[in-house]
Amino acid sequence: MIGIVIFPDFQLLDASGPASVFEVARRFIPTAPKVQMIAAQPGLVRSSCGVEVLACGPRSAHGISTLVVAGGLGVEAAAECRSTLAFVRRLARRGARVASVCSGAYVLAAAGLLDGRKATTHWCRTQDFVSRYPKVRLDPDRIFLRDGNVWTSAGITAGIDLALAIAAEDHGDAVAKDIACQLVLYHRRSGGQSQFSSLLELKTPTGRFAPLLTWVREHLEKPLTVEVLADRAGLSPRHFARIFTAETGTTPSKAVERLRLEVAREHVQSSAQPIETVAEATGFGDPERMRRAFVRAFGQPPQSLRRAARAG
Repeated sequence: MIGIVIFPDFQLLDASGPASVFEVARRFIPTAPKVQMIAAQPGLVRSSCGVEVLACGPRSAHGISTLVVAGGLGVEAAAECRSTLAFVRRLARRGARVASVCSGAYVLAAAGLLDGRKATTHWCRTQDFVSRYPKVRLDPDRIFLRDGNVWTSAGITAGIDLALAIAAEDHGDAVAKDIACQLVLYHRRSGGQSQFSSLLELKTPTGRFAPLLTWVREHLEKPLTVEVLADRAGLSPRHFARIFTAETGTTPSKAVERLRLEVAREHVQSSAQPIETVAEATGFGDPERMRRAFVRAFGQPPQSLRRAARAG
C-alpha cells in the first residue's frame, strides 16, 4: 500500500499528482500497490482550493510500504500534530520508504527524519526551513533528492517527478516511461535538475519576445547571433538589442547562453550522452567552452554535475 498524508489546507496537486502516477502504474502492473489517503482525523479533508478528499485515519492504515507527505498552506499545523509525527516515525522505523512533496518536508523534518540528511523543498521556503531545521542539509535547487530511504521533492509538480522515480525503482524505467506517456508529460525530469527555468526568470517571459525565446530554446544548435534573432523578430539588430534588454532584463547573448546552459544541464544530468555531444546539440560547439560556462553558472564542470546527479 502507498499512503499519502494529507491535512486541512493541503495542496491538492501535492497529493493527486503522485496518486495519479501510482494509479496509472497499476494499469501496467496489476500487482503494484494501491493508494490510500491518510489524515490525523479520518473523513473528508478540505484542500486549500476547497476540494475535499476522503481519508482514513492512521490506525486504519495497514501494510504501507511507501508514505508520501503532501505540502500546502496547512503544513505548519501538520508538523505540530503529534499523531501525524508519531505515525510517520513509526513507519520509518519499520523500514517504509518515506517521501515528501513541496513543504511536506516540514513534517519529515519535525519528525526528525531529515536530521543530517540531504533534502529539498520548494525554493520559496528555503530561508524559513533552514532557520527551523538547521540539522537538515538542504539543497534548494533540486527537483527531488533521495538520501537512503527518505525522499524529498520541490514544489507541487515535482511530486510527479518524485513519484515517477519511485515507480522506476519499483517497476523499471520502461514502466515509468509508459506512465509518463499516459500522463502526457513532456519528459521525465531527473532529480538533479534545477527548480528554476531560464524562461521564467526573464522579466517578461510572456511578452512580445516569448515566441522568439521559445524558438531559440528549440534551435540552440544554430548560430544564434543578435543579427539572426533581430531578423526573426523583424527588427534592426540595434533596435532589437535595445528593446530586448529593456523588456527581459538581460542582453540577447546572455539570454541565449542561459537557455543553452539550462538545456545542457538537463542533458548532462538525465542522459548518458557524451559531453561532446551535449555541447554540440546545445550550440556550445566546443566542450571546453561549455565547461567554462558551467563553472561560471553552477560552480562545477559538467562531469561533476553528472556524477552528483547519478549519486543522488
